[in-house]
Amino acid sequence: MKFSIERGTLLKAVAQAQSVVERRNTIPILANVLIEAEGERVQFRATDLDIEIVDKAMAQVERAGATTVSAVMLHEIVRKLPDGALVTLSEDATSGRLTVQAGRSNFNLATLPKEDFPVMASAEYASNFSAPAPVLRRLFDKSKFAISTEETRYYLNGVYMHVAEADGGQVLRCVATDGHRLARIDADLPEGAGDMPGVIVPRKTVGELRKLLEDDEMKIAVSVSETKIRFATPDITLTSKVIDGTFPDYTRVIPQGNTRRLEVDAAEFAQAVDRVATVSSERSRAVKLSLDEDRLILSVNAPDSGAAEEELAVAYGDERLEIGFNAKYLLEIASQVDRENAVFLFNSSGDPTLMREGNDTTAVYVVMPMRV
Repeated sequence: MKFSIERGTLLKAVAQAQSVVERRNTIPILANVLIEAEGERVQFRATDLDIEIVDKAMAQVERAGATTVSAVMLHEIVRKLPDGALVTLSEDATSGRLTVQAGRSNFNLATLPKEDFPVMASAEYASNFSAPAPVLRRLFDKSKFAISTEETRYYLNGVYMHVAEADGGQVLRCVATDGHRLARIDADLPEGAGDMPGVIVPRKTVGELRKLLEDDEMKIAVSVSETKIRFATPDITLTSKVIDGTFPDYTRVIPQGNTRRLEVDAAEFAQAVDRVATVSSERSRAVKLSLDEDRLILSVNAPDSGAAEEELAVAYGDERLEIGFNAKYLLEIASQVDRENAVFLFNSSGDPTLMREGNDTTAVYVVMPMRV
């Protein structure tokens, strides 16, 4: 195998591959990237047995062939090469070594046989559709902060993507929750997605998928089965197992009867929460919201470190209310607001609070209160 490729193109492909590779694994081949050169293209494939990424790039192929080499090592080498360099990779089958050459730099890397590389079995997908990159980016970006990190509740360690009923008919919905906060984001249902099975997309997959969604003009082909999900652009294919579990009935925790309405400038609110939380004890980070007519007082009282208070002008016309929240949760939810104003809907100091952007119901957040 021998081919030449532009450094920037190679770096992009290898960066995507090495981020999937698990740093600590007991199977040596899983630390490698499978490089396959044929025709005018080179394919880079990496897997951790749960996720597989395949990245295709244009190259000048002199000799077709395939080999595997350390993904992290190759990425480090290419990253340190000068911009615009032409990189030549050639494999010597007899010595089992891969030579990486660029200008006066020459590297000789150990390889492992391509036959040992595990390729994810192709699945029959029940549903195939395509969606614009910005739509998928919004669905996952706005929900992923609420993914649980508690390994025992493994079924909450991802984003639940499914078809749901909303006021205007069916929608494509992403939901994530960790029991303390919840995010529910809707988008128009893409053509062909109506029969999609509901799947829980793992946290790591959501992170890797984000790199495919940078280009606003890109259409992403999505394929879903009961056990796998695949996202594909013309150059990159990301295939992942889905979490084998049942996502809880999240509709039961979304309050319907919250009538006390607070409207506040989202950026001002987030900055004020951040400021007063500076003195809170790290463990609880509790912030108290005291609401009165068109006035909100944010306060923190930490006996061992001090107290803080800040007043904001808001739109609020209901009876007086005092309620406490974890500052981190409030900040994360406020940072999801793209519009100017955030609307909070309260019931009482002990009930879940609802937050949305203005009158937009396609993005809804729930946060549980704390005792303060």
